[in-house]
Amino acid sequence: MTNRRQLPPTNGPMNQGVSANTGEVTHFGYQTVDKAAKEGKVAEVFHSVAAKYDIMNDLMSFGIHRLWKRFTVEMSGVRPGQQVLDIAGGTGDLARAFVREVGINGRVVLADINASMLNVGRDKLLDVGVASRIEFVQANAECLPFAPGSFDLITIAFGLRNVTDKDAAIRSMYQCLKPGGRLLVLEFSKPVIDPLAKIYDAYSFSLLPMMGKLVANDPDSYRYLAESIRMHPDQETLKGMMEQAGFERCDYHNLTGGIVALHRGFKF
Repeated sequence: MTNRRQLPPTNGPMNQGVSANTGEVTHFGYQTVDKAAKEGKVAEVFHSVAAKYDIMNDLMSFGIHRLWKRFTVEMSGVRPGQQVLDIAGGTGDLARAFVREVGINGRVVLADINASMLNVGRDKLLDVGVASRIEFVQANAECLPFAPGSFDLITIAFGLRNVTDKDAAIRSMYQCLKPGGRLLVLEFSKPVIDPLAKIYDAYSFSLLPMMGKLVANDPDSYRYLAESIRMHPDQETLKGMMEQAGFERCDYHNLTGGIVALHRGFKF
């Protein structure tokens, strides 16, 4: 491809995430950092891993992430002609699937805060011939730049745990949904089988950084990703956060023994 326009670098106010110390702190993996600095630190991680993101996803999950995403599409209930927003859409796996589901009269928007991830995703979707049917928007999940009631479906896959203010992000998603719309959150969660949890911990903190070093030459980013999973709310807590934001009929499905969970909530 010769006509791939690069997105602007993530150096605007939305993406810097580094400002004067606010006095408020949050977690970045197991570190405690100034709340205003987390966004920039997360941006650095995904700038670093963007080029190898798909390869590492296949290696880290043994390819199972494709089944998790397929289940998400099946549970979405999306129909031809509907409007879909995929937040933290990264390299475009879900957006590509939703293009097929909504048809020529539908709309699919792929949003990500990280320009490097958006560039990789757009190049990938250009290669498979669907980029022209997808809108690419650089956006912060905490303050989405869309009119209230814009979408029938919003998804966020493996992105919510990296958001600084998760409650604000869930509220912003709620506002962007039409009445009758639904939110699906696919995210790493808490294993519900004790022996599996122990194996998963050993894998995450030993093998995962090692793979990150060998494949992406970046063990620290993958160590952060492992830590960020442990700091993410468990299944019931996240369900409660969605209900607090106004979502109804909230439920979740544990996948692969709870290593991943798909949460779903409706706006009425």
